[in-house]
Amino acid sequence: MDPSESPAFLPVIAQRFQSIIWSCLDSDLTGTAVFYAERYFALDQHSHDARHLYATSLLREGQTYPALCVVDISRQDQCSGCLELKAKCCNILGRYRQAREALEEASKELANTPSTSTSTRTARQSPDLAAMHCRSGAMALKGNLQSIAANSFRQALSMNPLIWEAFEGLCALGSIPEIDELFPPLTDPVKHITDEATSKPSGPVATGAGFFTPEAANAANLFRGFKPEVNQLQPFRIPVPPLGPRDSLASNESSFRFADTTFQQAHRISRSQTTVPGSTQHVTRPLSSADEAGPMPKKLRSTAPQHALKPSKPLKLPIEDPLKKPLASSKAGISAAKSIGVNNVITRRSTRLLSGAGSKHSSKALTRDRRKQQGHARSRSVESDEDGEVANSPSPPGMTSSPRSEKSPSPWTLGQEQAAQATYEIEVADKYIYDLMRQFARVIRALSMYDSQQCLNEVELLPHIQQRTPWVLSVVGRAHYDKGHYVAAERAFKAVRTLEPYRLWDMEVYSTLLWHLQRPVELSFLAQELLNIDPRSPQAWIAIGNLFSLQKERAQALTCFRRATQMDPSCAYAYTLSGHETIDEDLEKAVTFFQSALRVDPRHYNAWYGLGTCYLRMSKLRLAEYHFRKAVEIHPKNAVLLGCVGMVVERRGDQEGARALFDKAVGISPENALVRYRRAKILISVKEYKAAIKDLEQLHNTSPDESNVVFQLAKVYRLMGDEVKSAQFLAIARDISPKSIGKIKKLLDTAKDESGDDRMDEG
Repeated sequence: MDPSESPAFLPVIAQRFQSIIWSCLDSDLTGTAVFYAERYFALDQHSHDARHLYATSLLREGQTYPALCVVDISRQDQCSGCLELKAKCCNILGRYRQAREALEEASKELANTPSTSTSTRTARQSPDLAAMHCRSGAMALKGNLQSIAANSFRQALSMNPLIWEAFEGLCALGSIPEIDELFPPLTDPVKHITDEATSKPSGPVATGAGFFTPEAANAANLFRGFKPEVNQLQPFRIPVPPLGPRDSLASNESSFRFADTTFQQAHRISRSQTTVPGSTQHVTRPLSSADEAGPMPKKLRSTAPQHALKPSKPLKLPIEDPLKKPLASSKAGISAAKSIGVNNVITRRSTRLLSGAGSKHSSKALTRDRRKQQGHARSRSVESDEDGEVANSPSPPGMTSSPRSEKSPSPWTLGQEQAAQATYEIEVADKYIYDLMRQFARVIRALSMYDSQQCLNEVELLPHIQQRTPWVLSVVGRAHYDKGHYVAAERAFKAVRTLEPYRLWDMEVYSTLLWHLQRPVELSFLAQELLNIDPRSPQAWIAIGNLFSLQKERAQALTCFRRATQMDPSCAYAYTLSGHETIDEDLEKAVTFFQSALRVDPRHYNAWYGLGTCYLRMSKLRLAEYHFRKAVEIHPKNAVLLGCVGMVVERRGDQEGARALFDKAVGISPENALVRYRRAKILISVKEYKAAIKDLEQLHNTSPDESNVVFQLAKVYRLMGDEVKSAQFLAIARDISPKSIGKIKKLLDTAKDESGDDRMDEG
C-alpha cells in the first residue's frame, strides 16, 4: 500500500517534507527545495504548509510570478501566511499598492484570530558540508571544470542522497551511474518492540550544524548506511512528529489548478515554519533547532490512557497463593538487576509462577521484600528524572518497581507499543520519500541520456498524483521533442502552461518546438507572455528570436539570440541557435557560435551537429564525420544524427557502411523522412530497385508535394524499364517544380542503366 494514501502516515510524511525543504532553504539549495516542495504540494494541495513552502521555495529561486500564482488564490481560501507571501511577491514586482493591501488583510486576520502558539523554527547560520560540496560542484560545472564538478557532486550525494541538485549536476555532466548503485534500495521497515523503546528517548538530537539528526542507535535513522564514519552525523534529518492527535492530509485527485481549486483552512501547526492563524494546537514553549520535536518521552506518557495509571488486578497477589519457586530466587533476580543499572521495569515471571506450594510466612516475607524494593525504586526514579532521563512509562514511579510486575503482564506494554509505532511511522515516511526520489532520479537519468522511450516508461511508474505536476509534464514534453514526436510534445507543453502559466523553465524548448511546427501565432503569444513575465530571462529572448527566424528575419533573430546570451552567458542553447541562423550566410561565423556553445556545455549535441554540418558544407569530410559521431555518442538514438553520419560515410565511398547506418536510423525512427530518403538513394546505387521503390512510395504517400521524392521515383522506374510510370512521375515532378525541367531532360538523355545526376536533389 502506498503510505501517502494512509491517513496514519500522511502527517509524518508531511513533517518529513517540511524539514527537508527548510533545511535546503537554509543551505541555499533552492533548486532542491523547489523539487521537494512541488512533490509535497502535489501530495496535498489543501495543506497551507505545503502551499507556503512551495511559494517560498519558488520565491527564493527567483521565480516570483510562479510563487505569486501559488498564493494568489480566492480570498476565502487565503490565510495570513498566503497574504504575507503575496505581499512579498508584489513588493518584488513593484506592485506596492497590492502589497500594502495584502499586508493589511493579513493584519486583520491575525487580529481577529490571534495565535496562541509560540512555536518557532531556528534557521541555521551556515550550510552543512554536503550542501557546500554541491554548491562547489555547481560553480565548477559553470566554469567547465567537469572532473572537479563530478567529484564534488558525488561527495555531496555520499553524505546526503537527498540533495537533488547534486544528482542533476551529475546528469548534466553525463557521468551517471546506475540508480541502484548510486541510491541503494532500502528494506521495508518492520515494527518491533524492544527494551530500548522504553529506555531511550525516540526524539531527534541536533547536530552542531543545526540539522535534525536521530541518534546513531535509533531505528529511525534512515540513512545510516550512507555514513562515511560511524559517529559522523548527517544532514537533512527530520524531527520526529508528536504522537498526539494528527490531522490527515487529503490527497487531491483533481487536476493541478491554482485558481479553481477550493482549499480548506489548515489547522495544523508546522514545526518548520511560522504559525498559521486559526491554529488550535497549543505548544507550551518555543521550539528551537535543538529540540524541535519536543519532549517525546513526556508526550508518550501524556498520551497513555488514564486507566493504565491505575494498579491492575494482577498486581494484588493473593496471600494464600503458594510459591512455586523459593523466595531467594526472586531476591537474587532483583539484586542482579540492580547491579547492571536497569532503570526500567525488570522483566519478571508472570503470576502463573505463584500458584505453587508455599506458606503464609513466605507470603509475608515476600510482601516485606516488595515494600523495600518499592522504596528503592522510587528513589531511583526521582534521581533519574532529575538527571533528565525520563522513563517511557505510563505508571507512576511508585508502581514501577513492584515485584508483582514480574509475575503479571507488563504495565509498559502500551508505552512500548506507542514508541514502536512512532518509530515505524517515521521509518515508513523516510522510505517513502527516499523511494519517491529514486523514481524521479530514474526519470531524469533516462532523459539526460536521451533515452526518451525509457524516460516515458519511467514516468508511467510514478505515482499518479505526481504525474500531473508541471515538472513531470515538462519532462514528458522534452522526451517527445527529443524523439521527434512534435505533436505529442506540444500537448505536454500545453498542459504545463495550463497548470503553471508563469513557468519559464523549458520554455526555450517549447518555442523551438513551435518553430518546427510552423505555428507563428502560438509562438508570438508565447514570446509576448514570457517577455512580460521576466524581460531579463533568456527563455523570453530565445522565443522572440525563434519568432523572427520563423518570419525569415535573420538579423532580428540574431539580435534576440545575442540578447539571450547577455542575460545568461551559460545558455548554450542561445549560442547554438545563433549558429544555425548564420549557417547559410557565414560558415566561419556559425562555427564560432557552435564552439562557444560547446565551451559552455560540452554535452550539447545540437552544437556538435551544427559543427558537423558546417564542415560538411566546407567539404571537410573527416571533420564533419568526427563532429557528427560526437553528437551520436551523446544522443545515440537520434535518427537524424545517424543519417548525417551515414551521409558522410556515403560521400567517402563506403556504401555498405552508409547503408548500415541508414538501416539503424530507420529502425529507430521509421517515420523520419530524411533517413528513409537517403537509404532509398543508397538502394538505387546498389541496384536494389524494389526496396528503393518501397521506401520512395511510402515517402510519396506522406509527402506528395516533395519534388525530390517524385524525381527519384521517376528515375528508379526508368532504370527498371517501366517507361510509362517513369514518364508519369516526371510530369508530376515538372508540375511541382518547374525549375527542374533541365534536370528532367538530362535524365531522359542518360542511358537506362546509369544512375543519372543527383545534383537536382535538394534534400
